[in-house]
Amino acid sequence: MEWLLGVPVGLALSTAAGLRIFVPLLVTSIAARSGYITLTPGMTWIGSDAALVAFATALVVEVSAYYVPWLDNVLDTIATPVATGAGIIAMAAVTPDLPPLIRWTLAIVAGGGAAGLAQVSAALLRLKSTALTAGTGNSVVATAELGGAIVLSLLALLAPVLAAVAVVGLLAWLLRRASRRRASHRVTPG
Repeated sequence: MEWLLGVPVGLALSTAAGLRIFVPLLVTSIAARSGYITLTPGMTWIGSDAALVAFATALVVEVSAYYVPWLDNVLDTIATPVATGAGIIAMAAVTPDLPPLIRWTLAIVAGGGAAGLAQVSAALLRLKSTALTAGTGNSVVATAELGGAIVLSLLALLAPVLAAVAVVGLLAWLLRRASRRRASHRVTPG
């Protein structure tokens, strides 16, 4: 029965990883250390002292880098595959009651997909902000992404079903926007 809650928790944490890679990993580490969540046996390292320090340090570096206008766009290039990997890890870590084949398939498809979609959307928003504001508006975008990652990570642990509903709504909205944009850019033969 716990897998019913593990999947929404993992989906929300994965999506949060698309906004800020290390926020959900740090939140997961703290929750595991405090006994609030049970990690998949192969993922217990996430709750270790070394992981906690590494995630906290990486989060400070990541957040700081996103406030440097030219560096934030460069970081997005690196962050997209890393966020996808973090999404996979987050989903796999919080679904200990699933058989390994189902856990990893779900982690790759849903966790990695949600993180990747959130990261690509955030990167495109940052590029648009850079183009419209010459980078001065990027700090607002960075702050919103950080806030979203924190709220979504905490909501994942405190109200997983609500978090999953919010994530599904957000992802559906992002996909709908992307398909509309693609349709509006199609050239009709004339």
